[in-house]
This record gives sequence, C-alpha cells and structure tokens, in this order.
Amino acid sequence: MKDELAKRLVQGLKSAGINFVTYLPETRLSQIVPLIRDDPEMDLIAAASEQEAVTIAAGATLGGKCAAVYMENTGIYVSSYSLLTVGKQLGVPLLLVVGYLGGVADQRNSFLYATIGKHTVPVLEGLGIDYMILDDGEKLEVRVNDAVRAANSLRGPFALLFAGEFSS
Repeated sequence: MKDELAKRLVQGLKSAGINFVTYLPETRLSQIVPLIRDDPEMDLIAAASEQEAVTIAAGATLGGKCAAVYMENTGIYVSSYSLLTVGKQLGVPLLLVVGYLGGVADQRNSFLYATIGKHTVPVLEGLGIDYMILDDGEKLEVRVNDAVRAANSLRGPFALLFAGEFSS
C-alpha cells in the first residue's frame, strides 16, 4: 500500500473515533502500524491470535474505547467464535480492518491465498457480519466513517475488506 493511502486510512480511523487498535502482523496494510503506534491519541496492542485481538478490542470497547481489529482475511476464520459470541450476541461494535485477498480471480494472489480468500465473504455472511470491499482510496475517509457508524448502529462487528490498490 502506498504511504499516502496508509496515512489517509489512519486519519480516517481517527476521524471516525477509533482510538484503540489490536492487530496481528500482516503485510498488505502493514504501513498503518507505525502510524498508529506513533500517534499519542491511539492505543495499539499486538495480539497472539486474531481471536485474542477481537476479545481484547471488545473489552476495550466495553471500557469506553472505540476499537478496531486489524488482521488479514484468514483471521476472520480464526476469530469467528469471538466475533459471533462477543460481537454479535453481546452486541459489541467493532471495526474489522482486513487485508483482503479475494479469490482466484485476484491476480495478486498466490494459489494458497486465492483458495482461502474466496471463503471470506461467505464466512462473514454466515456470521451475519456486514462488510464493505474497498478496492481504491476514493472517498476512503467517508467509507471508514460509514463503517464505524454502521458498527455502532448495528451493535456488532463491521468488516472493511481492503483489496485492490491497498494490497499492492
């Protein structure tokens, strides 16, 4: 991802009220990590697994923070139990910032990621989690704000799937 997109994404998160981010290392959107880490208005917490990241972010939300979880799309599978029980059943709004490799049609994918990536959207739909796929930076800040507002309105997780120019 280009540095300008990373800066806009982090600014979009801040403008939308996000002040707490948990994450697992991931390569496609990794430029946001130092930007969040160096921002005194945001807390950045590394986690050992995506399930742990979701649980920590949910706890922060219940404690008054506005939280996001940053992961690659395989993290949706790993964290599905926490997303369902904490996010959906208990009604905890969380923004999921997901590096998305969409499937076999995505030319940037290796065979491994293509076969895994094609299941992301069906898993989100099966869990009842709304999502938005972002292929470019057009209206990025507005889309991030809309996603945070949706998570709060729906009282549950909302996933932003970053593909296209975000994953190059």
